[in-house]
Amino acid sequence: MALYKPTMYKKNIFDIDYKKLKENGIKCLVFDLDNTLGLIDEEKCPKEAKKLLKKLKKDFTIFISSNNTRKRILPYIEDLEIEGESFSLKPLPKGLMRIRKRCGFKRNEMAMIGDQMVTDILSGNLYGVTTILVDPLGVKDLKITGLNRKIEGFIVKIYEKRGIFKKGNHYE
Repeated sequence: MALYKPTMYKKNIFDIDYKKLKENGIKCLVFDLDNTLGLIDEEKCPKEAKKLLKKLKKDFTIFISSNNTRKRILPYIEDLEIEGESFSLKPLPKGLMRIRKRCGFKRNEMAMIGDQMVTDILSGNLYGVTTILVDPLGVKDLKITGLNRKIEGFIVKIYEKRGIFKKGNHYE
């Protein structure tokens, strides 16, 4: 059950201490797309997220890893001038494996950042990379994500009873 617990939990991508990640040897940031970088209806990366990622590209290799289609992530990766993995098959770590193979990073040099415990965080934890959970940007989700949110709610209730994790209590 601890496989769902993130290494860090932050309100959003802007609250993450990227300087600390760099100091800890992280070289590659892998972002989920929908409700992490942008809302599911946004075709291009929002201005503030774009500004942040442009700044981060100076210190990190940036990827998008999404279970969505190439067509969905293409406007983001083109606009941001980064690489991306579509059909990542999260919670399986296949997308992270492909990124690592492509770039040669060690697992301890990678961080997976996303808004879902049952896909993003589980994928990263199974693969052995740093995981950072952020609160979803919006309430609208894809249909499959609705099921994931219900599973996540069940996990969070168990974690709260055990004093392991509580939604809204952000930490590093």
